[in-house]
Amino acid sequence: MRIGVFDSGVGGATVLAEALRMLPAEDYLYYADTLHVPYGEKSKEAVRGYIFEGVERMLQMGMKALVIACNTATSIAAAELRERYSFPIIGMEPAVKPAVLRNADGEKRVLVLATRLTLKENKFKQLVSAVDQRHIVDFLALPGLVELAEQGIFSGAEPFRYLEQQLAQFDLSHYGTVVLGCTHFPLFESELRRLLPLGTDIIDGAEGTVKHLISTLNQQGLLGGGSGNVLFQASGNEGASKIVFEAALANARSFVR
Repeated sequence: MRIGVFDSGVGGATVLAEALRMLPAEDYLYYADTLHVPYGEKSKEAVRGYIFEGVERMLQMGMKALVIACNTATSIAAAELRERYSFPIIGMEPAVKPAVLRNADGEKRVLVLATRLTLKENKFKQLVSAVDQRHIVDFLALPGLVELAEQGIFSGAEPFRYLEQQLAQFDLSHYGTVVLGCTHFPLFESELRRLLPLGTDIIDGAEGTVKHLISTLNQQGLLGGGSGNVLFQASGNEGASKIVFEAALANARSFVR
């Protein structure tokens, strides 16, 4: 049985790359809801429907566990999915807590980059409220990065200019850590590095998510049984989406630490 990896598009390739590194003896089913990407600019009710429709399609292909490789989808549907299904469901959240801990003793701030819908959700607001007693967390929505990723444009002039324009409102020397709160965003790490001061940490939730997956599978006796095979499925143009997905996965694997 495969481990399912669900995302609105190709961004979840960044989580899959980490899973392939840490869990090579598993097979994977990657589902990209490319028909409805981007989620971050749509209503919560619409996105919830897309998620449940996608998970039902994945179930027809068989899976032993599900990783919701999308911060927006996790905040909207993870709790309800766990109520409906009995197999393990692993969600994601922006890595705000470790970012705040990294900057606990200094004067640097934390900048969270995510989608608008993630930033609007109570789940995110509660997360920040719980860990940010010193009020050092700022945040910014970057919907344009999702659109660029879905076109397979991960580096070069276009993403660099977009990031430069969007980040111009911040004095980046004030930030010790930048949190990538959307799974599409690590695909642009090379361009972010060009803009951020030397020594700025960039973190995302992929490694922590896969560690949680490993612990859960181990507890339930579900580890192993595969060889790193990846089956790709998409709700939109599957041929075109697979080309972009494979490029995103190769990009993500080059950054896996």
